[in-house]
Amino acid sequence: MLFATALTDDSIADALAHPAYRELYIALAREILAVASARGVIPEGFDGFDPGAYAPHAPEGAATGSLDDLVAHNRRSAKTHSGIWRDLAVRKRRTEVDAQLGIVATIGQRAGVATPLTTRLVELIHDIENGVRVQSLETLDALAATPHYAIDE
Repeated sequence: MLFATALTDDSIADALAHPAYRELYIALAREILAVASARGVIPEGFDGFDPGAYAPHAPEGAATGSLDDLVAHNRRSAKTHSGIWRDLAVRKRRTEVDAQLGIVATIGQRAGVATPLTTRLVELIHDIENGVRVQSLETLDALAATPHYAIDE
């Protein structure tokens, strides 16, 4: 989700709180967690992120509640933007997207788990790194336009 927030110029909290993109963040988390599950990885919660809230059989509203908790945590944080955002916007250098998300898409493919959002997010981060796109809501819209609702709800 932090990589997705870095597609914009918004703070982490503002990006995660934006109503138009909440389902996108939830779908992205579910996609990543589906890959973890396929590999037997048990994710841990942190800073308001509750991995169980994104599980296929989680109670209705659990994922939204976890997003709310993430927003609340990040509103209290002195760090308004992620290191990913700073790499792109301030340092003008490449991020660790391949090592952190690209590998998830590769592992997902090997495990038979579709990762269209993760794959597209990696592409969009590379577009920003290469000066093809800028950090903006339009770039986040490009991620949101990725077909991704085949994920178990």
